[in-house]
Amino acid sequence: MSRRFLELLAREASAVEFEGPIVEARAQGADPATIEELEQAKVEALKVRALLRRRARREAELSALYDTAGDLAALRDLDAVLEAIVHRARQLLATDIAYMTLHDPEQGDTYMRVTDGSISAKFRALRLAMGAGLGGLVAQTATPYATADYFADARFRHKGHIDEAVKEEGLVAILGVPLRLGQRVIGVLMAANRSARPFHQEEVSLLASLAAHAAVAIDNARLLQETRNALEELSQAHRTARAHGEAVERAALAHDRMTSLVLRGGGIEDVAAVVTEVLGGSLAVLDDLGRPITGDVGELDAGVFEAAQASRALGRTVRRGDLLIASVDVGGEPLCTLILRSDDADERILERAALVSALLLLFRRSVAEAEGRVRGELLEDLILRPGSPGLADRARRLGVDLRAPHVVVVARHGGQRERAAFWASSHAAVRHGLAAGRGDEVVLLLPGVDAGGLAQRVAAELSASLHTPATAGAAPARLPDSTGAGAGVGGVAEAYQEARRCAEALIALGRAGDGASPAELGFVGLLVGDGRDVRGFVGRVVGAVIDYDARRGTALTDTLAAYFGTGGSPSRTAEAMHIHVNTVTQRLDRIGKLLGDGWLEPERALEIQLALRLHRLGHTSTTQTVGPDSI
Repeated sequence: MSRRFLELLAREASAVEFEGPIVEARAQGADPATIEELEQAKVEALKVRALLRRRARREAELSALYDTAGDLAALRDLDAVLEAIVHRARQLLATDIAYMTLHDPEQGDTYMRVTDGSISAKFRALRLAMGAGLGGLVAQTATPYATADYFADARFRHKGHIDEAVKEEGLVAILGVPLRLGQRVIGVLMAANRSARPFHQEEVSLLASLAAHAAVAIDNARLLQETRNALEELSQAHRTARAHGEAVERAALAHDRMTSLVLRGGGIEDVAAVVTEVLGGSLAVLDDLGRPITGDVGELDAGVFEAAQASRALGRTVRRGDLLIASVDVGGEPLCTLILRSDDADERILERAALVSALLLLFRRSVAEAEGRVRGELLEDLILRPGSPGLADRARRLGVDLRAPHVVVVARHGGQRERAAFWASSHAAVRHGLAAGRGDEVVLLLPGVDAGGLAQRVAAELSASLHTPATAGAAPARLPDSTGAGAGVGGVAEAYQEARRCAEALIALGRAGDGASPAELGFVGLLVGDGRDVRGFVGRVVGAVIDYDARRGTALTDTLAAYFGTGGSPSRTAEAMHIHVNTVTQRLDRIGKLLGDGWLEPERALEIQLALRLHRLGHTSTTQTVGPDSI
């Protein structure tokens, strides 16, 4: 009969089948001793069966733990490892569901990390405060807890949203063990049933072993991620250092090229060419007034100049939209500004180019100042010492041809004397003339014959440079004749005095910031001008009427004189000339057409009356020369 029990053990029969041999023996009428012996054999067989089942279960547990350790050794994906641990916990404990929560240090609670067997979305999104529910209690106390009936267990602090999620999942019996790293609890591993059941100590130990593996997996993943982050940071630092080194070397090479260009006599245009060759794009270099020296980046708004000011204040490149701006100043005054439009944002090269350009401008300024002193000294000699020997030779060495027509311009200003003198020197050098600063005025000797036009141009450009009105008077200078003889050099002094008087007259007339020669000042020009071109004045003012009389044989000039002589009365004019008043009216209409609109305005009328008086006193006509001796 013992053989029957061995067969049952061999085929892993259920416990009920072990009653079969005893039932058969009783049916066959076996004696009580035989029955007792079979009962003892059954008990021993069941003990062996239970031992075999425990060993099989232990083998499965060890196999699961071994597989988990293998997963940890080949850790590549933390999520996959945690999912495998939770799944094995559910299989080994034969529960309906297994899940894991992890601690959230930012919010101070735990959240659902992995689930296996869950059917409720609310349960999978559950968060447990420390101490709330079974999982919160395990996380708070770092102690395993189990309950055969969760809702009937008063050991836990029940929360409405937790109980709702547990009820929606249908859980009744729950076991939870802490995930610990040293003394710190990082989460909870739980297994649960949808029906009441007790959890044995072996199950608690098994779940705790799996929790220990999960904690190791999480810590290994953290260390691995930290290692990866450290390696990435080191790699990034290496790339940054290499890029920085390359940028420094690139900037140094560009600086060497720019310096070499300067030493070979190159200019700002050459420096700009190096920058655009290295960085690409387009580059503009502006002077201290914001005017382009070279290059063009299109229309610039006020923000660009604000960025240039910020660049000077910070001592580095400033970005404005798609533009890089580097500006350099000297003594608080802007010297030059570089504006680059390029995709290559290497600020070092642009900053070095700005410094090199500033040095070039300073060098040019120094040369210009030295040359300006020489030109100024020559102009001073032409004004104060016209009889000095070698004036023409000195002028020739400076590129000034004193045999050509020239104009003296005197510009009165209230700005910075040094800035005004530098502007005048630069302007004169460009136009092959001379310039000198004399107190609150600058004097220029410029080639040309249009004294009025030159005066207006000097007034406008000097006003823009100084940001304050500059008033310019001009007069033609009578320089040496074509033979190169010294006669006439003294005319510069007379032209200087005439130009000064012209500038003073403009200021007295309330025309500060304007420019003119005596010819543009009307009868005032006769007072300030040395030449006193009476014929020219008469011709400009009433020449049209005089010419009309000469061609047609009319008496418009006499009518105009009589009209002013009678106080502007047509009737008295008719009486004085013995003509009908309608004739006077017709003649005045013709005169108005010849002289143009506004001829009766007070200032214009005064000029006309003066011109008529000079014409009558000198017996002038448009074809007769009238000088001061004939008046």
